[in-house]
Order: sequence, then C-alpha cells, then structure tokens
Amino acid sequence: MQHKLTLALWQTTYAATPAEALQRLEAAAAQAREQGADLLLTPEMALTGYAIGAGRVAALAEAADGPLAQAVAAIARRQRIAIAYGYPERQPDGRPFNAAQFIDADGVRRMNYRKTHLYGDLDRTQFSAGDRAARVFEWKGWRLGLLICYDVEFPEAVRGLALQGADVVLVPTANMVPFDDVQRLLLPARALENSLFLAYANACGTEDRLAYNGLSCVLGPDGHALARAEAGSALLPATLDTAARQRAQAHSQQPGRRADLYGPLAAP
Repeated sequence: MQHKLTLALWQTTYAATPAEALQRLEAAAAQAREQGADLLLTPEMALTGYAIGAGRVAALAEAADGPLAQAVAAIARRQRIAIAYGYPERQPDGRPFNAAQFIDADGVRRMNYRKTHLYGDLDRTQFSAGDRAARVFEWKGWRLGLLICYDVEFPEAVRGLALQGADVVLVPTANMVPFDDVQRLLLPARALENSLFLAYANACGTEDRLAYNGLSCVLGPDGHALARAEAGSALLPATLDTAARQRAQAHSQQPGRRADLYGPLAAP
C-alpha cells in the first residue's frame, strides 16, 4: 500500500465550452503533477458547466466512455496523474445524470457515480437522480468513494461509504453563496464522525445567476483541515497519511453502533 497520497483540488470558474474546459484541465493536471500530486479533483460538472439549462445539459451529455472521458483519459496518461471529474452522463430514457468519474494515471476508468440527492429546482429540471448508493473502489491500496455536492450533506451517504471501509471520500461540488456553513461546519463533522479523509473541490466565480463560494477543503479524519482555499481560483494540494486514519479509527464510535435500532432512519 502507498502510505501517503497527495491530492490536488482544482477550484476554478467554469469554462465557456467543453473544449476550453479540457484545455484548462490539462494545464491544471500538469501543474498538480509538478507539485507531486497523485490525483486531481475537479468541481461538479467541471467539463460543461453546472447552471447551463436542461437543454444544454442534454445536448452535451455523453456516455461514461464517450469522447469527454476519452479526452480526460488522454490527459491523465500524458500528465501521469489520476483525475476525478464531474460531467453530464447521457441517459436514454430521461434527463441526464449528474455524474463523476475517476480515471487513473493509465487512463483506466475506475469508478463512475451518479448524484443521488438532487438539490432544488435547478438540479431537478436538469438531471435524473442516480438510484444506486456510492460504492468504494481501491486505488494504490487506498479505498476511495465518490459523492457529488449535496450528497455529502446527508450523513447516511458518507456513513455508507465508511461502512464499506472508505479511507477517502472525494466530492466534486458546486456549492453557492451563502452556504459557507457546509464547508465550515458540516464537512468537518462528516470527516470526524466517520474517521476518514474528505476532499471537497468547489467551483468559484459566477455562472448564470449563481455565485459559487469556493472554500474547497481537505479534511483529516480528526475533522481538522489539512488544506483550505479562499474564494478565488486555486490549486490546493494536500498529502494524506494512513497513520492519521489509523489514529482516528482507534477512537471511532463505529464499533459501538446499534444497527438494530436504526431501522426507522431509513423509513420514507
């Protein structure tokens, strides 16, 4: 197992076109690799924009192995870095999924995840909700899980990954003004209560009528920030160490869980 893992969070404004987004992604990947990063994490819907309207989302949506994925895989191979990115995934029978995909440094697709908790009218008019809970996958000996934006605000989503043994939860997001408390309060609690690392890559700037609040962060399994951005564009590196997770697990509440009492929590 690789005992240390370096991430870089790409906090950025949205590009005007997918072609421009890919060019900017390659530049960020090259810079992240120069800084020693093993993995680059982008915001939600990084390749197309987020608040772009249902028609444009549908027009830009592609299969998980489509041209956008192939372009990202080529960047990952050229820059020798894994990339976890957000994009719209085509669905033949309805609105596209708001998806995130992990492609390793060899250009191999390791995991595709569809956002399960849709936020407000914007999400619901543009996307279909995923119907499968996030699953853990392994890379470099680390157990990783993907969530997208609003998903991480539900304790069950993160706990589900923790119960699968996740070491790190990766969250592409597009969180907005004035919801700073997500980054300031909620995310540290998610990391602490599950004794895992949490990486949250947000957008910044404005798009349509939205103002994104930045504040991308990497939280340790003790809930403390390993790295935190401010409001503007940033490439935010952080190194994760398995020793920190092992220390946190020694004080975890998980062995004391009473799953036999929690059935009502899953009731509609």
